[in-house]
Amino acid sequence: MAISKFHQLFLLSLLSLSLHRPVLSNHEEESLLQGINDYRKSLKLKTLTENENAGCLAEEIADQIKHQPCTNTSGPASVPGSQPGFPGFLEFLTNCEISVTSTRDGEIMPACAPDLDANLLLSSFTKSRYNKNLNDSKFTGIGIASDNDWIVVILSTNTSEGSFTPITEEGEVPETDSAFTFGVNSVVSSCLLVLLFSFFMF
Repeated sequence: MAISKFHQLFLLSLLSLSLHRPVLSNHEEESLLQGINDYRKSLKLKTLTENENAGCLAEEIADQIKHQPCTNTSGPASVPGSQPGFPGFLEFLTNCEISVTSTRDGEIMPACAPDLDANLLLSSFTKSRYNKNLNDSKFTGIGIASDNDWIVVILSTNTSEGSFTPITEEGEVPETDSAFTFGVNSVVSSCLLVLLFSFFMF
């Protein structure tokens, strides 16, 4: 049965919009962020705000370690708070367009829990060697990503050596709303493609 031009246009529109769909936040990540911030509030520390660049790096690392076994010898019990030895770390920074000099004061903290159990995850950070980082007032931002049984938390500072700022050309000021601009441009370009397609089809 032939597909009508209207159905073709509709399917093309859905395909175009799906290519630019927003990334949905993960429930486990939101729950952990809330738990960490509640923990910091109990210590009378400022809550951590989401750092998109740190979040991007956390995604890269979570994707790398997602197949590692989650045992009582993995996660915070065996991994120091900072992870300088991830294979491909510089490639991850390039993928996220993060300046390497802006990561020196940050902390990368991977942990695991079967099925990302919320209580186990929170205690993996608040009741382990990681809590010294959560107790530190120098950290102001956070990036979180998870994959399989693993979750990666990255803490950032508001200093030039811990803010996970983008790579910039000399003299260039980084755009703070570049992600928003990209999203809007993507949607606009998708709509233009649909309009052009429908113009030539009808």
